[in-house]
This record gives sequence, C-alpha cells and structure tokens, in this order.
Amino acid sequence: MNLAMRLREGTKHAHTAAENTAFMKCFLKGIVEREPFRKLTADLYFVYQALEDAMDEYAHHPEVSKVYFPALRRVPKLAADLAYYYGDDWRHQIQASPKGVAYVDRIQTVAEENPALLIAHAYVRYMGDLSGGQSLRHIARSAMSLPPDRGTGLHEFDAFPTVESRRAFKMTYRDALNAVEVDEATAQAIVDEANLAFQMNRDVFHEMEDDVRAAIGDHVFDLITRQDKPGSTDRAPGRSAVELIAAEA
Repeated sequence: MNLAMRLREGTKHAHTAAENTAFMKCFLKGIVEREPFRKLTADLYFVYQALEDAMDEYAHHPEVSKVYFPALRRVPKLAADLAYYYGDDWRHQIQASPKGVAYVDRIQTVAEENPALLIAHAYVRYMGDLSGGQSLRHIARSAMSLPPDRGTGLHEFDAFPTVESRRAFKMTYRDALNAVEVDEATAQAIVDEANLAFQMNRDVFHEMEDDVRAAIGDHVFDLITRQDKPGSTDRAPGRSAVELIAAEA
C-alpha cells in the first residue's frame, strides 16, 4: 500500500483549488496584509492545538504512531508568532473564526470516532509546512518587512533548518506513511479526509478575503484574483505551484 503516493495523487485537485483561492493568489503576488495574516495565524494556532493534542493522545495507536513525530510540533512556534503580532496578552485577544472552529471540530470528531484519519490532517498540514510553506515564509517576511527572528515561526523547524534536512525528513515521512498498515477502505478514507482538510483550509482562506480586499481596493483585488493559475494538476506530476517555488528557493 503506497499511502504516500495515494495521498499525493489523490489530493492534486484539492491542492490546486487551495492555491486558487483569492487569498492565496494575493499572497503569492506578495500582497500580505498584517491583519488577515495574524487572524490566519490565530486560526492555525487552534487547528494545530487540536491536531497535536489528538496526536499526543493517540501516539501509541497502531496507525497514528507511524507518523507521530514530535519534532514537527507547531503550537510553540505559533504561540511565539501570536505574541509578536498581538503582544504578551495574545491569549485574551484571539479567537478562532467560524470556519476555523469548524476545522477544529472536525479534527476532534475524527480523533473520537476514527483516529486513523488523523493521518490525513497531519499529512496536509505538516507536508505543506515543509514544502510550499517555505516559500510562503519568504514572501511574508519580505511583504511585511519582518525582523529576522519574528513572525513566521509556523514554517521554521528547529530540527530541520536546511533545505537538505527538510528534504531528507520528507522522505522519512513518506516512508512512515507507507509503513502504515491499513486496508483499502481505510486508505481511501484517509485520502478523502485529506481532501476535506484542504477544503477546510480553503474555507478559512475565504474568510480572510474581505480584509485583503479592503486593504488593497476592489480594482487591484479583482485584477489579481480573476484568473485561475495552474497548480498541481497542471504541472509536473505531484508538484504544485507553491512546491515548485519552494524547490527553487
């Protein structure tokens, strides 16, 4: 069972759709506004908190244990990001958006009803952070003129500080996925859940679009977002536009 390949091939269309949200089109053009970015960071803090709590709870689960890597933990990095954007009392200032709440609820439901599906959520989040997330980090740093050590901790991995170390770990992660022993029905359920995770990401992005539009104006927003761009379904097999940018960085 090549679960890694099934996930990669089975989520191509969902990956491309995520890249073609208006929020992400603007982001890839270097339009990164502080307010929607910090709101997104807050949403992701709640999402990762739910995911990592669940992964910890099922660290010895037969399937989940294969992809349990504490070195990937993002919550401490996101907490540092939020302290930068909101100040020391950030915990009292943030709340999840409605779509962020739905995302969290789904992870918690999966953990209670079918923990093997946590594999899908971990795959979508962490592989994205290690791949295209690296180019998004560079774009955000440039667009918002961030200081060297602040604001983009989500995509900074102390255990994998170089391109080579991240590439090597992604191979390790894919091997771990392929070591998961599941039947056909469970494998397909994991792929389906990964597609749902991409949809939930898109939903969160959509909630940020009004803030971006307000910041840059209707005309510029419409110019940037009117045309879809090729993504993982139209480029090299399994490679999305964001991943290709990251590979070239």
